[in-house]
Amino acid sequence: MTEVHPSALVAAGAKLGARVSIGPFCTVGPDVVLGDDVRLESHVTIAGKTRLGAGSRVFPFASIGQPPQIYQMAGEVGRLEIGARCEIREHVTINAGSSRDKLLTSVGDDCMFMVGSHVAHDCTIGNRVIFANNATLGGHVVVGDHVFIGGMSAVHQFSRIGEQAMIGGVTGVEGDVIPFGLVMGDRARLQGLNMVGLKRRGFSKEDIHGLRNFFQALFFVEGTFAERLERARSQSAAQSEPAQRILSFIDALDKRPLVLPPSQDVSV
Repeated sequence: MTEVHPSALVAAGAKLGARVSIGPFCTVGPDVVLGDDVRLESHVTIAGKTRLGAGSRVFPFASIGQPPQIYQMAGEVGRLEIGARCEIREHVTINAGSSRDKLLTSVGDDCMFMVGSHVAHDCTIGNRVIFANNATLGGHVVVGDHVFIGGMSAVHQFSRIGEQAMIGGVTGVEGDVIPFGLVMGDRARLQGLNMVGLKRRGFSKEDIHGLRNFFQALFFVEGTFAERLERARSQSAAQSEPAQRILSFIDALDKRPLVLPPSQDVSV
């Protein structure tokens, strides 16, 4: 049974699934779709063309689906799609997409957004991503599956965070972070591999060993980065499958530089 508190404002046109619970002083806009078993605790605002997946839970003072924070915003405001079983804690803000990109901000399943975290317009976030308190994404950021973003960290617009990467707390990420990478520092530098994440995801000892050897060869042997990368590409058939995923990620570099270890040049 769907329950709507008498003090909540649910606009005509909003679509509510089965067993939805909308608490005191929430506001739900006319183009919002709430999946089955969604729970809005209290003082939550869901606006715009927003779809919230089944089993998701939103805590007080979160603001979801508002227009992009673009100075002198012009053009159509896009959509926001959030997957199933996401937990969105107090004071989180997630903005809709914009006409400057694909008119869509998207979030996968089973994500957690801790207090005060922010997702800007046109971001694409994978599954099982965790944002610690006050973690922030600029616009157009792409985040892979199983990423952890530490508290009070900020990611520059158009950056990519590869799958299973870990961003340390209070880190400014100015470029692309390789899959499985561990970065930290006031200006992010690649410190190693996310070994904890690899083990938790069930990677074999052979895959982890091969990935560590690949990481060393790519970043810490003689020659320029470009030379080491070319050698890695030429040997790609011999690389482990996780290493090949890193190579594919690097080959797709576009708008932002690659985050490198502290002893090396900051861009590629």
